Amino acid sequence: MQCNPVKEWRLFSLSGAVLGALLAVGAVPTAQAAVTGPLAQTVEQGKQIFMHDTFGGRGMTCASCHKAAGMGTTEVPGMDRKGPSLANAAAVFPRYKARVHKVITLEEQIRGCIHGALGGKEPAYDSATMRALVTYVSSLAQGQRIDMGGAFK
Repeated sequence: MQCNPVKEWRLFSLSGAVLGALLAVGAVPTAQAAVTGPLAQTVEQGKQIFMHDTFGGRGMTCASCHKAAGMGTTEVPGMDRKGPSLANAAAVFPRYKARVHKVITLEEQIRGCIHGALGGKEPAYDSATMRALVTYVSSLAQGQRIDMGGAFK
């Protein structure tokens, strides 16, 4: 049986168009939509903490710097620079942090932000608060390719 690249390309294009149309009308669940039950509840808890908790610091929340609930740019108040979103943050940790000369985890990064930028008390590594924050930030990277040490998007 001989391969016909034109027919195969048409079939590929048609299947992509059909899948796109199904996704557009919600007929095919996305990975994000598939999160249910206790996992979905923990994602929501993490989002609420991200949006509202000051951790007893200077009155700022994670969302004070990480705009659009983490999906927008990062803008540290008082600094004239913008950073990337957290859309793939969970996919690029662990990563080497040159400033501290070591590999750090997502949990360490979260604790560093809370202590440094927010001036708050960091949640313990095994706390429900840390688990909820890591779950929420990980949900933002749903479907992203794992790229340890890679660039933020």
